[in-house]
Amino acid sequence: MQGIDEQRVGNWLDANIENAQGPYVYDLIAGGRSNITFRVTDANGMQFVLRRPPMGHVLATAHDMAREHRIISAVGKTNVPVPRTLGLCTDIEVNGAPFYVMAFVDELVLDSPERGHQLPEHLRTTASEHLVDVLADLHAVDIDDVGLGDLAKREGYVERQVKRWSTQWANSKTRELPAVEEVARLLAANIPQQQGVVIAHGDYRFGNCLTDINTGKITGVLDWELCTLGDPLADLGYIGVYWTNPGQPMLRTNDPSGLAGFPTYEHLVERYALRTGRDVSNIGYYRAFSSFRLAVISEGVYARYLNGAMGDQNIDLEPMKLGTESLAEAALASLKGH
Repeated sequence: MQGIDEQRVGNWLDANIENAQGPYVYDLIAGGRSNITFRVTDANGMQFVLRRPPMGHVLATAHDMAREHRIISAVGKTNVPVPRTLGLCTDIEVNGAPFYVMAFVDELVLDSPERGHQLPEHLRTTASEHLVDVLADLHAVDIDDVGLGDLAKREGYVERQVKRWSTQWANSKTRELPAVEEVARLLAANIPQQQGVVIAHGDYRFGNCLTDINTGKITGVLDWELCTLGDPLADLGYIGVYWTNPGQPMLRTNDPSGLAGFPTYEHLVERYALRTGRDVSNIGYYRAFSSFRLAVISEGVYARYLNGAMGDQNIDLEPMKLGTESLAEAALASLKGH
């Protein structure tokens, strides 16, 4: 299996994961375009998840397995639903890169309209509201109590992020896109005042959560690699990049919103404001900011696929390339009030 040294990883799992027994079967979990995620099944049918960085060159700060393991372990002490962490391997002799192991949660990731159809229509508002409630709960966590107070700088989140993603664009772009440069300039010129310091997930949406389609409840929040300390409204704005209001053409192929039964994005923003007491009047800026971040991330993923760093996956790269461009244009339009 590409990305897994089966003999050495198997020996490590035998020695470090409680009750695990080889031989092991490794299945690539589809949908992971950054860190590579495998479902591992042991000789007795027990399943768990193994995460490792992408193969090939990656930016120095990205894909830090120990950091991601630390965050999930800390959040696991709260009422925010996350899979239980089971082990961390930082010895690159084992698999060529660090990796960690966590429990396998057998629920559905609503990362497409097709999967959205599996959630009964009468539960779609319930699931959407719980998505926001879990986000509000995450943003209510005391960062010092759970041991994450030193995860990152506490202030100036958006300003730092705009600088970071502008630099990342320069490092990973495959072509010139003037819209991205213009968005970066406008964002930097209009930095809003940060409302508190929270655990900012950085990639929060249905597609990174496990949903129980029988209850409409979020049972696990996944993909913490972009998590940091920061401005809570960034996560709320990010949901808006993916969200399609009822009756509108579907914005994204990897989000279920827009199907009958899902509420408006404005409904979610209002619910978040009521739950948290935060001022959400400038949410448009945060949507633009999130579109910009996503455009840069999309370009980085596109560049890695172009360079063959994501393994042997047969995938059409053109939608990814166009996705970067459309996100940049959406951010620009949002900033200019269109």
